[in-house]
This record gives sequence, C-alpha cells and structure tokens, in this order.
Amino acid sequence: MSNPIVLIIIDMQQGMSWPQAGERNNPDAEHQIAELLAHWRASHAPIVHVRHLSTEPESLFWPEQEGVLFQDAFQPLAYEKVIDKSVPDAFTYSDLNMWLREQEAQALVVVGVSTNNSVESTVRSAGNLGFKTYVVGSACFAFEKDDFFGQFRSADEVHAMSLANLHGEYATVIGQDEAFALLH
Repeated sequence: MSNPIVLIIIDMQQGMSWPQAGERNNPDAEHQIAELLAHWRASHAPIVHVRHLSTEPESLFWPEQEGVLFQDAFQPLAYEKVIDKSVPDAFTYSDLNMWLREQEAQALVVVGVSTNNSVESTVRSAGNLGFKTYVVGSACFAFEKDDFFGQFRSADEVHAMSLANLHGEYATVIGQDEAFALLH
C-alpha cells in the first residue's frame, strides 16, 4: 500500500482496565478501537501498537506483571509494528518516526489512552514532525484528576480539554465514521 494511513493504538494494556487506574470516561472506547482495528486489518493497512513499560516498580505497567500486557482484543499480529515506551510520547526513544517515514505514511490515525497523557504527547510530536494526524475522539479515554489549581476535573472534562488542545494545531479530531472513510 503506497502512502498508507497508519492506525496507532496507544497503551491498550490490561492495567488500563483495572479499577486502580481510576475513574474514566467513554466506556465505549474499547469497542470503537476494536472496530477500527478490524477495519484496518481488513484493509491491509499498517497498524502500530504502543505499549508503556514503566520504570516504576509500583506502576500498573511495570514489566514484571500482567498490567503491562496488551488487552486480549488488542493483541498485535506478527506483522504489526510494536513500539515500547517508558515516557508518554511514543516517538521519544523509539524508531517510530523512522519506521513511519520508511512506510511513506500519508497520515496517522491515533486512538487509545489516556487522551491527556500518552495520546496527547504522541499526537503533539506527530504534528510537530509534520505528519497529517487525526485523533478519533470517541476511541480515546481519560481519567479524572485535579487541575493545577486543585480543582477537581471529571474524566469527560480532562478528555474534552485534551482534544481541544490538539484540534486544529497538532491534529484534526474526527469521529469513527470519518476514520473509516479515510481508507477508501
């Protein structure tokens, strides 16, 4: 496939589904990601699976336990690219940029978790590196947290602000149907 549109699935690991990960939004995200993954596979388009390997032993993503493993629905196939990272940005300390250039990627479609952390960090780098980048907002989710001033923010608020940070500057936020249409 010349000038492919690459699906990048970020941190869909077992620990993200555990209660200790926190209160999250968008409970349909996994279903939407799975549908996108099936569509990309059926179209023989390239897929990148990003996995967080924490350097902190108490983390849900410490390599020595099950939280770090890909969720069953998102197991990479042998020919799909896997990027391991220990920081939020999948481009940092990895060969992702080089690999995407070798694929002559026309565009990137980014999904996964968490919207305001690894998704946002990776998408900012993608935009800064000159990739045409799309984020499927309905195929991402975030967790509740306090803002810098100590004000509680719901997972929906965190998610919405992160998408607002990205849209129009680093990426275009789209819906799932728009993502499907990119491969036709």
